[in-house]
Amino acid sequence: MERSFSGKIAVVTGAASGIGYTVAHHLAERGARIVGVDLNDRVNELVTDLPGSGHHGIVKNLTDPAAAGQAIAETVSALGAPHILVNSAGLALLNPAVDVPADRWQLTLDVNLSGTFFMAQAAGRVMLEAGYGRIINLASQAAVVGLDQHAAYAASKAAVIGLTHVLSLEWARQGVTVNAVSPTVVETPLGKAAWAGEKGTKAKSEIPVGRFARPEEVAALIAFLAGDDAAMITGSNYLIDGGFTTI
Repeated sequence: MERSFSGKIAVVTGAASGIGYTVAHHLAERGARIVGVDLNDRVNELVTDLPGSGHHGIVKNLTDPAAAGQAIAETVSALGAPHILVNSAGLALLNPAVDVPADRWQLTLDVNLSGTFFMAQAAGRVMLEAGYGRIINLASQAAVVGLDQHAAYAASKAAVIGLTHVLSLEWARQGVTVNAVSPTVVETPLGKAAWAGEKGTKAKSEIPVGRFARPEEVAALIAFLAGDDAAMITGSNYLIDGGFTTI
């Protein structure tokens, strides 16, 4: 049976592109009203064009610790208390570990870790009061295996998994589940560009299934975790990497 999110309000960060946009589209197709949060000032246009109606876009820079609370307050005012939060906003700034500049290290942590925490904290307060919530944090296979030039990125995503464990423990008895999803390279437009040519061919050859993940596959896993069928699942990190981390 097709999963339905009719009547559900889903906040998706990074909703203007990539995995975030695909997740927003996937949930909207199944009846959810979407609040898309993104630094891109086109987010409102992109979100309101999603299937269904009642969607809302919010332009926020999540490196500002106050932005998360403002985004959730606007969500409650515009649509109501959110049922689902998908923390998809992130960036990957790659350097050899000995060459990582302090500003790139800090920016990576600010977006990938702090942005995720403050959004979860702000949404969690509302969800705990309501006695229901589904939070899914985007981590990465880089959180569990070593990848060349990924020092800052891997550190931030490993911390997201640790954060997921703590939030799931603290909030489970109040009806709020918190899980993480950890993809390999995903075939978003940016992913395809970054892993084109010989570099991409080599990377695919190291994945047992022989290809990268598709955005729709990541969205489908997130949708399962966001649904009522996953009420008993919390504190887990789901790898979607074609078997790469089993090697």
